[in-house]
Amino acid sequence: MRGSWKMRKEIAVRKNLDLLNEFMKYAFANPEVLEGIPPEAELIILPVDDPELYEYNKKTADKVLSQGRRVIFVKMKKPKISTPKLELAPTFPT
Repeated sequence: MRGSWKMRKEIAVRKNLDLLNEFMKYAFANPEVLEGIPPEAELIILPVDDPELYEYNKKTADKVLSQGRRVIFVKMKKPKISTPKLELAPTFPT
């Protein structure tokens, strides 16, 4: 993490939920990816384009590993949030 700034847990949870949502979409479309994940392993996503969250999640992984548990890393980019375009439909004359 840069300087003394530390990611707050609430922010990390929100970002991780977004990443997990994208990973699950991918896994449903490509179920074979799940075959490579042992049932007892912790899945930890490392977002390659978010250095602060990457470090936060890496530290979480280090804690899990220090407890003798297995970890599977998923390296991926943050999901692109599409910006919806709103368009008001014209009303029909009465």
